[in-house]
Amino acid sequence: MRKLLNTLYVSTQGAYLRVESETVVVEVEREKRLQRPFHGLGGIVCFGNVLCSPFLLGACAERGIAVSFLTEYGRFLASVRGPVSGNVLLRRNQYRMADDEAASRGIAANLVSGKLSNCRVVLNRAVRDHGDTVGVEALKKASGAVERIIARVQRMETVDEIRGFEGEAAAKYFEVFNHLIVEQKDDFVFRGRTRRPPLDEVNALLSFIYTLLAHDVRSALETVGLDPQVGFLHRDRPGRAGLALDMMEEFRPVLADRLVLSLINRRQVNKRDFTKAASGAVRMNDGARKTVLTEYQNRKQDEVLHPYIDEKVKIGMLFFVQANLIARYIRGDIDGYPPFFWR
Repeated sequence: MRKLLNTLYVSTQGAYLRVESETVVVEVEREKRLQRPFHGLGGIVCFGNVLCSPFLLGACAERGIAVSFLTEYGRFLASVRGPVSGNVLLRRNQYRMADDEAASRGIAANLVSGKLSNCRVVLNRAVRDHGDTVGVEALKKASGAVERIIARVQRMETVDEIRGFEGEAAAKYFEVFNHLIVEQKDDFVFRGRTRRPPLDEVNALLSFIYTLLAHDVRSALETVGLDPQVGFLHRDRPGRAGLALDMMEEFRPVLADRLVLSLINRRQVNKRDFTKAASGAVRMNDGARKTVLTEYQNRKQDEVLHPYIDEKVKIGMLFFVQANLIARYIRGDIDGYPPFFWR
């Protein structure tokens, strides 16, 4: 089993990253603030005005450590990665399957079924744990609607139809998302999903954590030798990591969405942590970003029972387990892609 590697997040503006022996050094105003060995490091994510030496980028590429660059507020810009790993025959099979409507339909249906089942878990757990403070009837109604859509997804004949039902279910889910906020309800009001830019504090948190999730999922796919650009549910588009977006779907509700709700309901973030720009975009301050990054890393250390392999796995390892499972299906080792179902 692969060791759960850590991601180094650098959000201090003006920081400079360089190599020192077999370590990464983070300097701020020429003062050494942090030093970490390459061993055990899975990736580096730089926010805003963070510089990396060419030697550091080369050393990371040689060791298979992805370095990603985001704006200060979490929008993905670019990444530096080493040579593509894995078997070229696996990627050729991936491309063939992506061009085959029937094969794409099968994978897309399973991905969406996994996502929607996990959405239902989020709604049902809120009813169970906060039945006296949430809109129980609205949540039960939305959960039932999503359940009925799941039953229909597997009967669809095209990816476009599956994509349409996924959008319908997502709308039902986000219609009641505001009911899941049980603390600071006046300060954190969710009226619907907005992306570029996020127009409220909840959307700012969701978009930020989705970006972190995308980085980790993409790294897992590249580790097993798959091309993260070529998806089955998300079709080819220049600059879009379609397969990474595909696999993210299973994890959005139970990792990203639940983490956002936890941060708000536990009062780990508050209204003062956000500012609104003239454009209407809502952004987190540096302190809130550090809190989110810390909690995201902590959440990845939690263990869950994986229903398919029947083993306890750290949440941060789930990305690699699922990447291996989809690679096994593409190679023909298993009969279908088993999505991750949260229990």
